[in-house]
Amino acid sequence: MFVRPWVPEAPPGCRSARRARPETQTEMKILVLTKRQYMGKDLLDDRFGRFRELPLELAKLGHEVKGVCLSYRARREGTFTDGGAGQAARVSWHSINLGGLILPGLLRYYLAVKKIGRRFQPDIIWACSDALHAIWAVSLAKQLQTRCVVDLYDNFEAFGATHIPGILSFFKGALKNADGVTCISNPLAEHVSHSYRPKGSIRVLENAVRKDLFFPQDRNHCRRSLGLPENASLVGTAGALYPERGVTALFRGFEIVASEDKNIHLALAGPRSRIHGLPRGPQVHDLGVLPLEKVPLLFNALDVAVIYNRDSSFGRYCFPQKAYEIMACGTPFIAAAVGSMKSLLDGRPELLFDPESPGSCAEALRLQLKKPTPPDLEAPGWSDFAQRLESFFLQIVAAGAAVQVRGVVV
Repeated sequence: MFVRPWVPEAPPGCRSARRARPETQTEMKILVLTKRQYMGKDLLDDRFGRFRELPLELAKLGHEVKGVCLSYRARREGTFTDGGAGQAARVSWHSINLGGLILPGLLRYYLAVKKIGRRFQPDIIWACSDALHAIWAVSLAKQLQTRCVVDLYDNFEAFGATHIPGILSFFKGALKNADGVTCISNPLAEHVSHSYRPKGSIRVLENAVRKDLFFPQDRNHCRRSLGLPENASLVGTAGALYPERGVTALFRGFEIVASEDKNIHLALAGPRSRIHGLPRGPQVHDLGVLPLEKVPLLFNALDVAVIYNRDSSFGRYCFPQKAYEIMACGTPFIAAAVGSMKSLLDGRPELLFDPESPGSCAEALRLQLKKPTPPDLEAPGWSDFAQRLESFFLQIVAAGAAVQVRGVVV
C-alpha cells in the first residue's frame, strides 16, 4: 500500500485545498465498481444517488477515487469526470456498455476493470449495486493483493441476477471472503451476519440526502410550481409506483379518506408499470416522473407524505431513500410498519400503518392530517456518511497493512 500524508488545509480559493486531518490518518486510492443505472436513474447522466454521492464526498476528504460503471443500456462510453469546475475534489468514472451479447459484454467489462485496477493499484475496492459486482470485486482484490468492501444497498437475493444458476452460491462466497460489508439497514446487516457469516466487519450505511436540494421551502410556492391546488389537504409520495412495492395500500387508503372529505387530494410522482392502476379523478394529481431537483418541491408541497412498502424479501431489508428526504424537508409523514421504518419510528406507532391494510393507512392519514407531528429526527447528509465510510475503509486498509508487515499476504 502506498501511503501519502494528509495535506494541511490550504487558503480559501486554492485548487489543492483540503480539510485538515490528524497526521495519523492517510489518504487512500479507492476503486468503485458499480452498475450505471439503478433506482430508475443514471449515475452519470442524472448525477444521482449513493454510488455517485459517496465517492465524490470521499474525494472531497482528500482520497483519490476512480470508478468503473457497467451500463446495461446503450450510453456514450469513455471516461467522465464528476466534480464542478474549479473544484479540487473530482471522481474519474469509466463507463462501459454491456452490449447486446450478455456473456461477451460481461467478459469485456471484467477485463477492462482488471486492466484499470492493475494500473491504478487501489488500496481498497468498494463493490456496489448487485451480486455480479461483488463477485468480480472480491476476485479482483485477491489478484491485486488489496482489500475489498462489498456494499449491499438492497437485499441482492431479491434481484434477478441471483436467480441465474450458480450466481447465488458465488455471491455468498464473495460476501464471506470480503474484507468488509456495508449494509443499507440494520435488518439487512443482521441478515448478512446470520446467513453469510462474513469474515470481515459489517457496517450499516443508510442512504442520505443532498442538503442543497432537500430542505424546508414555502408550501404554497411549491404547490404553484407544480400546478397543485393551494387550498387542498394534500397527501402523496414520490417513488416507484409498483404494486409489488406496496403502493396499493396508499391508493386504497387515499380513496377511503377522500370519500370522507372532498378537500383531500393525492399527488403522485414516479415510474409505474404500463398497467398501473393509479386512482383517477379531480382529487388525484399525477406528476409523472419528476427530475431529482423537483422532488423536493413535491415533498414540501404535501401536508402528509407516505412511505409505503411490503413485508417482502425487498421491503424487510431496504432503507427507503425518500425517508430522509422527506425528513429533511420537515414534512409530516406516515410509513408502512416494515423493516427499517418500523425500528426507526419505534415509539411513534401513530406514524406507522399495516402495509397490507388500506384501512390502517387511511387511519394513519387521518391522524396526521388532523394533528401533524413530524418525528424529531435529523436527516444526515452524504458528507456525514462519507466520513463513516472513510473511517471503515481506513480501518480495513490498516488491518491489511499490518498483516503484510508480518509477512503474510492474504
